[in-house]
Amino acid sequence: MADSPSEPTIENIQSVYRIGYLNEEVRISYKHDVKITVGNIEVDAKEGDMSSAPRWVAKILSDQGAIEIQPTDMASYVSRTLNRERIARPHDLSGIDPDFYIRVNDYLDTLKERERENLIVSLNIFVTSRIEKIVKLAAASQLSAELESKLAAEERQLYQLINNASSKFKRGVLKNG
Repeated sequence: MADSPSEPTIENIQSVYRIGYLNEEVRISYKHDVKITVGNIEVDAKEGDMSSAPRWVAKILSDQGAIEIQPTDMASYVSRTLNRERIARPHDLSGIDPDFYIRVNDYLDTLKERERENLIVSLNIFVTSRIEKIVKLAAASQLSAELESKLAAEERQLYQLINNASSKFKRGVLKNG
């Protein structure tokens, strides 16, 4: 099925949420004295100082060895999300953040190969479970506000695609339906 020009693609949806994610403030600590000005952003900090910065700025400074990004407990966040889905009833979706997949992919980039591979196995099971539930729900009904609040942005797009295709199929095979 070809995407219509008005349908946002998964990549476009992810780009929008990635921008929001990269603009979130993160806590940082300075590894050495830093004094720089880029455009209207000025940094004047001493070794050991703590502050916050947009994630995109922190990533650049971290790559240059100037700062350390203070860890958030992403392992617990991901684990809780996976467990909520695992224990949800077979026809119920647990709620996840709209930018869950953006956060998970960023977190995967920080892991060592073995940890990353283990998490990817769990994430594949998680995604498969959610796809199965979304397909069943989308084939049966329009997206409700309650259900929409439980889906990641990419999943909302999937839901709409399946619902539209299912409705079109039903109209095609059930001439009076």
